[in-house]
Amino acid sequence: MQLFNTKSNQIEPFRPIKANEVSMYVCGPTVYNHAHIGNARPIVVFDILRRVLEELGYKVTHVSNYTDVDDKIIRKAIEERVDEKVVASRYITAYEDVRHRLNARSLSSTPQVTETMREIIAFIDELVQHRIAYVVDGNVYFSVDKVDDYGSLSHQNLEHLQIGARIEENLEKENPLDFVLWKKTEEGIVFDSPWGAGRPGWHTECVVMIQNAFGHQTIDIHGGGQDLKFPHHENECAQCKGLYHRELANYWVHNAMLNIDGEKMSKSLGNVWWAKDVVEKLGSNVTRWLLFAPHYRMTANLSDEVIAQAQGEVLKIELALKQAYVRLSLHEYVMDDQYERSEYAHFMAAMEDDLNTPNAISALAEAVKSLNLALRQKQGTDEDVSLKVRAIERMNRVLGLEFLPIELQMEDRVLFREWESAKSMKDYGRADQLRNALVQKGYL
Repeated sequence: MQLFNTKSNQIEPFRPIKANEVSMYVCGPTVYNHAHIGNARPIVVFDILRRVLEELGYKVTHVSNYTDVDDKIIRKAIEERVDEKVVASRYITAYEDVRHRLNARSLSSTPQVTETMREIIAFIDELVQHRIAYVVDGNVYFSVDKVDDYGSLSHQNLEHLQIGARIEENLEKENPLDFVLWKKTEEGIVFDSPWGAGRPGWHTECVVMIQNAFGHQTIDIHGGGQDLKFPHHENECAQCKGLYHRELANYWVHNAMLNIDGEKMSKSLGNVWWAKDVVEKLGSNVTRWLLFAPHYRMTANLSDEVIAQAQGEVLKIELALKQAYVRLSLHEYVMDDQYERSEYAHFMAAMEDDLNTPNAISALAEAVKSLNLALRQKQGTDEDVSLKVRAIERMNRVLGLEFLPIELQMEDRVLFREWESAKSMKDYGRADQLRNALVQKGYL
């Protein structure tokens, strides 16, 4: 397995810390609204990464959090005149529904900030005690000067960053780049701490939740959207290095953003697509296809043309499998677990190459063509068809595509035989009636 590591800025062989095990943490949503389709891309990307690793025999512990304490959540709660927990709970439920409808595998755990507050406060206090953080009038700031290679994950120029930071300089900070660990506030939900009432800063929450999930050790993979590289992930790294003198993760994996008709999604442009609506309209398979078809490090673009192409590609797979299932069922052929290994190997070689989904899709398309050829050829045996079907099923499983197999009942087999008989007898009226009946059942 090869993965592009943001830290080294190059593709590297993947070597887990523990043999046959992978620890993976992916930054989850701040739950103040429904997830838009761009938020759904990391769901699919990291679900596929997990599926590839599991297909290779690894046991994957996949953790993703919910940020349920945030200014946006508080503003939403004030607007609606409800408790923040009501807002957070509503959108956590909605997000989990989107994950389920996208056919993403269940997560190992989904920690929430409010459930980790005691540990977060203790972690910040430890940073203060070690003088890696400092307190000013109830606010706590992390001192980036205490970390030698600050900016190395996101490959930032510190001089340029400092110039930018001075534009909105906070006079409490010792360095304009220092970031808040604890925010003094009286607005919305607050928590007691050694520095007074307030709530934690965003950048410190994930570090603590990673420790809770995996223990005080470096994890294999930390992932998220490209927009999180700086400052969020950079600041996570800084805290871990400052206090524990070790890396938070060995591999940092980031997916690129998503545009609509070539433009970034924004409320001002009125082009925000909610993930729940896209899945409802297009279905799980097509939606996943739209999100994984471009390489995960390339910007994805959605348009009517792109959607139509995705629908066509998914339909090709569905029709080929449907014909194969019907044929094998008519012949009462029982498939075993054997599969066409060469076609599957081409597919997996692409997926192991930094999740090269464009090449994997090409391999899948060739396998579908090969299946269609076996179905058309008279000399193509049921065993040939079965081997090709099983190979395609394995590819689909890695991509998270679901196509229900067809098992004909006795009356369905009779219907097919009557249809074939009507066609051979040139009774086209009767043949059309029988064909329509089979179409209604979803067999044609």
